[in-house]
Amino acid sequence: MSPTIHPNRSIYDLDRHEWAELLQGEPQYRIEQIWTGLYRQFSTPAELTNLPKKLRETLTEKLPPPLLVSQEQTTDDRKTIKWLFELPDGQQVETVLMRYRTRDTVCVSSQVGCAMGCGFCATGQAGFFRQLTSGEIIEQVARASKRLKLLGGPERVSNVVFMGMGEPMANYDAVTEAITRLNSESNIGARSFTVSTVGIVPGILKLADFPLQVNLAISLHAANNELRSELVPINKTYPIEALMDAVERYLDSTSRRVSFEWAMMESVNDSDADAEQLSELASSVDAHVNLIPLNPTPGWPTRGSSMQRVREFQEVLAENGVNATIRDTRGSDISAACGQLANRTGQVGKGRRNVVVPSVSSHLPS
Repeated sequence: MSPTIHPNRSIYDLDRHEWAELLQGEPQYRIEQIWTGLYRQFSTPAELTNLPKKLRETLTEKLPPPLLVSQEQTTDDRKTIKWLFELPDGQQVETVLMRYRTRDTVCVSSQVGCAMGCGFCATGQAGFFRQLTSGEIIEQVARASKRLKLLGGPERVSNVVFMGMGEPMANYDAVTEAITRLNSESNIGARSFTVSTVGIVPGILKLADFPLQVNLAISLHAANNELRSELVPINKTYPIEALMDAVERYLDSTSRRVSFEWAMMESVNDSDADAEQLSELASSVDAHVNLIPLNPTPGWPTRGSSMQRVREFQEVLAENGVNATIRDTRGSDISAACGQLANRTGQVGKGRRNVVVPSVSSHLPS
């Protein structure tokens, strides 16, 4: 059997060729047993009873350890579970499983921390620590699916949303590799994936050419450059005009409807005038709008809009022909709702915010 795999990799980072090297001397069918176990049963080799005990023990010694549950919280209604996972190098990420009547959704992280610096988001307050590998992303889905089955649910989650810690477009290759493998090996449909972005234009343009038709969500939060640059600093690099041009090009390539995410902040972006501006943008690309009452985070003083104000805002959108949904603030009591995810290791503000993203000028026509 070959040498030990690097301990800071996920077992889901190994491809079939690497498994073949690791299993030298074993029957060829062992590769398929392990592959099926990982991607259909969401089980580690140590859990696969169809493998000889000695082989399981040997693999356990040579393989990276699985994600360690540092903390787990469940809402009172038992419909939402949040995990704080510790990675092999000691970094931590959060993952959330949300159970609905007709679907089971896992919200996964794509980075440890985030460099985008959105002040109203707990992850943005923390700063950036490192990228996740595609295997570390897949393993989050695997762990959620495994728990779902243990709870008497289906064999796997039905939806995967990249709305956890991190900016997915700033880790594009790992995110799309994870989607590709989960689609082909775990049979999760392409349209069951949603990739959310604060507006990384080059990533949107690349996703337009991605062979799988996944869903795209834009964390918009403001419909004019002055306010959006305050709330979402990357807007200074990719202003709304460039963002909307990228969305239009995405629509031309995919014909997939885009959604706009709008965190409702009292007296910040919840006026009728804000709704009118949003209506104009959403109508221009036939976007669906998700209204999210701002969830509280320790480092941001602004309160979320009242539910009455959210409904009034929704009515203005409706009057302008824009379809808008008020997002269920699922998991807010355990800090698992939108904008609340951040590792709980006292690292808030200690990460860096200097992850390089390409300039818009090299991706858009003059």
